[in-house]
Amino acid sequence: MPNFIQRRRAFLATAAAAAAVPAAWPNSASANQSSPASLSEISTPPLAMNTSTLRGHQLTVPEQIDVVAKAGFDGIEPWIRDLRAYVESGGKVSDLKKQLDDSGLKVVGAIGFARWIVDDAAARQAGLDEAKRDMELVAEIGGNQMAAPPIGAHRNEELGDGGAPSLETIGERYRAMLELGETMGVTPLLELWGFSPVLHRLAELAYVSTAAAHPAAAVLPDFYHIYKGGNDMASLGMIEASRMPLFHINDYPAEPAIDAIADKDRVYPGDGVCDLVGTISMLLQHGFVGTFSLELFNPEYWKQPADKVATAGHDKSRAVIDKAVTAAKQAVSGQV
Repeated sequence: MPNFIQRRRAFLATAAAAAAVPAAWPNSASANQSSPASLSEISTPPLAMNTSTLRGHQLTVPEQIDVVAKAGFDGIEPWIRDLRAYVESGGKVSDLKKQLDDSGLKVVGAIGFARWIVDDAAARQAGLDEAKRDMELVAEIGGNQMAAPPIGAHRNEELGDGGAPSLETIGERYRAMLELGETMGVTPLLELWGFSPVLHRLAELAYVSTAAAHPAAAVLPDFYHIYKGGNDMASLGMIEASRMPLFHINDYPAEPAIDAIADKDRVYPGDGVCDLVGTISMLLQHGFVGTFSLELFNPEYWKQPADKVATAGHDKSRAVIDKAVTAAKQAVSGQV
């Protein structure tokens, strides 16, 4: 059995011919296009909702689906814990799948917290076992990708005397997740967490996904986490567009300062200070054809009716994306 370095060299030697790329929605040959994109290749990305946006409303999964669909979203990104609660209360996954199909919503991803990254071998195996169960559930409702955040290594007190795993080691562990995903038909997306000791920098995300040496490796960035992690949005231009099949969209205010800002401070796209239009325009010019998923945790929004929050989230997100599409097309036209 070849060791990790040998596997990586073999991967690099054959990557140009690899046909297995992360599943992006919509499924299009343009997912492999080189950048910059041509005018005809720039289209409006689909918009989904991560159901954290409605977390405080305490909705069941069927209620979440109903609210998200009525607000006009193209897709939904549910939380595994909500799906589990639905099943444990007697709900049938087949009924969820039918509701999703009838609503026209695509399952663009899912949020789980399997501890795939931790140093303890037994705990890491338990994390892979949990990830397998999560992937089975995601596949049953029609999804083909899910988040793989650095849970278990996201706080300094959890790291122990040895500190954080090396990026090379994390690459090996992410590869194990990818190999598991191959058997399940679900791609784990390496997720950026701006507050975490590891995987809070876009450079770390790029390094680990490369070190994994697997043709399905892909990343899940987030505008808030890019900022919280001390990154520059321009760094996104260094990540190949098809390796970002899903991207969390949100905005953040100028205050609190970066060291104090938290998940709860995220606001609707366009209501904060992030250069969303400019950054999304850059992504589109580089060939981005992934899905944006609105992810908020704002308790002030949870005081409002769920349908009002969903509609505002959809309309504000779509307005920002549409402006970015226009800007990208204008920029590309000017290059011709």
